[in-house]
Amino acid sequence: MEPVIIVHGGAGSWDSHDDKLDQAVAVCQDAAQRGLVFLKAGGSALDAVEAAVRVLEDSPIFDAGRGSYLNSRGMIEMDALIVDGSSLDFGAIAAVQRIKNPISAARIIMTNSRHNFLVGSGAESFIEINGIPRCDVDDLVTEGQLKKYEDLRKQNANQAPENRSVISPIGDTVGAVALDILGNLAAATSTGGTNFKEPGRVGDSPLIGCGGYADNRIGAVSATGQGEALMKVVISKSVCDFMVQGYSTQEACDAAINLLNERVGGQGGLIAIDQNGAVGFAYNTMAMPYSIVSSDGNQVAGS
Repeated sequence: MEPVIIVHGGAGSWDSHDDKLDQAVAVCQDAAQRGLVFLKAGGSALDAVEAAVRVLEDSPIFDAGRGSYLNSRGMIEMDALIVDGSSLDFGAIAAVQRIKNPISAARIIMTNSRHNFLVGSGAESFIEINGIPRCDVDDLVTEGQLKKYEDLRKQNANQAPENRSVISPIGDTVGAVALDILGNLAAATSTGGTNFKEPGRVGDSPLIGCGGYADNRIGAVSATGQGEALMKVVISKSVCDFMVQGYSTQEACDAAINLLNERVGGQGGLIAIDQNGAVGFAYNTMAMPYSIVSSDGNQVAGS
C-alpha cells in the first residue's frame, strides 16, 4: 500500500488577504512532511498523525496547543482525539490545561488507560503519571490571543453569558489523517475550542465520530468548524457512511458539508482518506489551510 497523509489547519475565520493564512499553509506542509517521515520508514498511521499534529500544536498560528483561544475566565482548556482504524480504538481528552501537546496525551490514554476518554483534572493527573509533564501557562498563551481575550473581556463586561459576543465563533482546530504501508488508517484532531467559551465547554473535536473517525474498512476523517453544529450531524462518521454508500472520498466530503449546511446551517471543513488511499477535503468557510503528501514526495497544499 502506498502511504499518504493529509493535514488541515482549521476551517476557521481566516482572512484570505492576511499573511497569516500563507504561514498556516506553510506549517501544514511542514506537518505533512513530518508525518511522511514516519510513513516512509514503515511507521504506523498512528505515529504519522500524532507527529503531524504535534507540529501544528507547536505553532502559535493555530487554535491548538500553543496559540489556543482563552476562555471567558482567561484560561486555556484543550481537547484532542486520536483514532486507530485497525482496531477502532481511540483516546480522547477534554478541558485539559497546561499540556503542550494534547494529541500525545490522547494517545497515552488510548494505550495506557482502561478508559478511552478522560477530562479535566483527572485527565491531567493520569497524563502526568504516564510521563507527560505539565507545561507552564506561558508556554501556551500567545500575545495575540491574550489581547483578543482582554478586548472581549472589556466588551462583555456585565453581559450575561448568552449575550456575550466573540471575535469569531470558529477556531482554527488542527487535524491529520493517514494511511500506512500496511493499509492501516488513523485520524487525529486537536483544538483549543471556541474563542471566549464558557469554562468546561467541549465541542466536537474529542468526540469519536464527530471530530474524527477511522476504520480500515472504510476511511479516516478529521473535522473542524462550529463544534455545536458538527456534533449534531456526527460529521466524521457521516463521511464514512457516505463512502459505504458508494461515494468517492471527495464526493463523501462534499456530501457531509452539504448535510452540515442543510440540516443545521453550520460551517466547517474536513479531510479524509479512504481504504485505498484516495483523498478528499471540503469546507464552506472562507478558507481551510491543508497539505497532502504521498510517498513519492508529491505535495499539494492550499487554502
